[in-house]
Amino acid sequence: MNINWDAEKYAEDFQFVHKYGEDVTELLTVEKGSRVADLGCGNGRLTCKLKEMGYDVTGIDDSEEMLKIALKNYSDINFVKGNALTFKEEPFDAIFSNAVLHWIDKERQQELLNNISGNIKKGGEFVCEFGGYGCAETVHSALKEIFNKRGYDYVKNFYFPTIGEYSPLLEKAGLIVNYAVLFDRPTLQKGENGLEDWIRMFNMAAFKNMDEKEIQSIIDEASEKLKPVLCKDGKWYIDYVRIRFRCRKA
Repeated sequence: MNINWDAEKYAEDFQFVHKYGEDVTELLTVEKGSRVADLGCGNGRLTCKLKEMGYDVTGIDDSEEMLKIALKNYSDINFVKGNALTFKEEPFDAIFSNAVLHWIDKERQQELLNNISGNIKKGGEFVCEFGGYGCAETVHSALKEIFNKRGYDYVKNFYFPTIGEYSPLLEKAGLIVNYAVLFDRPTLQKGENGLEDWIRMFNMAAFKNMDEKEIQSIIDEASEKLKPVLCKDGKWYIDYVRIRFRCRKA
């Protein structure tokens, strides 16, 4: 994945990730008692939600820092370390994933989906939400302009597809799409420095090899440029676009 997590800050200041993800759990149609994996479980909040819904749940994540928090908060849930591209478990009745798939490089998405499909029973379910086409584009466009003006290339370390782009990848992996939606979801950030905090949590890979003075200067310029657009009544909103799928394993 194209990120190293500040797990404590993520849990404290970016709770919207799992709060919005609670809606995605409602797309699951497998029966209570079914074995369900929460792929990219992070701090375990949605894994707990799935357990409360009556599922036999396993949380899977590649971040040791996130898993430490998950195990501390939910000691009665099974959490395992695993990379989304390579994990192998006894096939599940369903795999659930929230805010994970956009971190995987475009070139490895088919590999990712093939591995997910291989960990689902025939007739089982895959339900996911992640960043869709145009997600946070206002921020990325502003940063690209500022980078280019200073002589830097701006690399967007995310994969944000359309439904039409992603559905064939799912079907090639043997996952038949029966629900898909792409929608805007402006997302409130915590605190008066919401944009800076968001950039520093999710987008620091773009600033690779820059010193802190340059990083802060670029962030300050982006904040000034975007304040009239993304800050309302002193509150920052990032222009999220989300994509959701529910699929059946053929």
